[in-house]
Amino acid sequence: MSASSGGLADEPHVALGTMPGPVEQAFLMSRYQFRDYLRAQRFILMLAIVGAILAILLALVGHYPPPALIANGNAFFGSLWVGGSEILIIFAGIIFGGDSIAGEFQNKTGYFLMGLPIKRWSVYAGKYLAAYAASLVTILVYFVVLVGAGLYFVGSGAITTGLLGSVGLAALYLAALLGTTFLFSSMFKQSLYGVIIVAVMFLFGFAIVVDLIEGLVGITPWFIITWANVVIAYPLTGVPAGAGELIRNVALLPTLAQGIAVMFGYFLFTTLGGLALFGREEFT
Repeated sequence: MSASSGGLADEPHVALGTMPGPVEQAFLMSRYQFRDYLRAQRFILMLAIVGAILAILLALVGHYPPPALIANGNAFFGSLWVGGSEILIIFAGIIFGGDSIAGEFQNKTGYFLMGLPIKRWSVYAGKYLAAYAASLVTILVYFVVLVGAGLYFVGSGAITTGLLGSVGLAALYLAALLGTTFLFSSMFKQSLYGVIIVAVMFLFGFAIVVDLIEGLVGITPWFIITWANVVIAYPLTGVPAGAGELIRNVALLPTLAQGIAVMFGYFLFTTLGGLALFGREEFT
């Protein structure tokens, strides 16, 4: 999606002859980029994916209601919310973030945008915030519908504090995944390459790497984000016995603190890394 630059100069509250500061530029950029996302086919596609997953899951639960699944809210959301949100976060990262930076090079929109007195980090931050907001909206649609289903199948006790904690961890995972997505997108000048790399790595690439590291190298793959994202379920299911414990020098499952630290580290370092790459690229 190309960046929208006209809105920065047309804001009614900006005095004639003045330019908003870098932070305000970032928020203005995110505002117009987010508006473009809402009008784009990719947003409709993401909502269609959300609807398809909800239809399949709720149809199965409604037709074959497993007693263990609808016994309580933690069991219901620990299965449907955790599994569904992880998949949707990956798709959201691919759809909204895969070409966010690479598209600026491919479509030559960055060449014109950089001719304006706008900081590059403002452009990068604005596009990241817009992608995060669009992704979060679709995830929350899934969450709201699932909450309604939980109240129907389980009852008024379906909503627990654990569910809110799990949603917070999912939001952190989304931030980390988008940071990684923007890093990959900054590496290429063709949108397709960024989208393919993100899709391959998050759908099955990282899982294969984790298995290889654990089985062949014999060390804990703490530096792989998919090793850490399992903690999204912990507020609902509880921390599994043995989490963080070493088995032949390998911790198969992270503790809650370890998972949070890894996801936050991914968000911080990949976002800064992608920004550094974007700042050094030349628009030709």
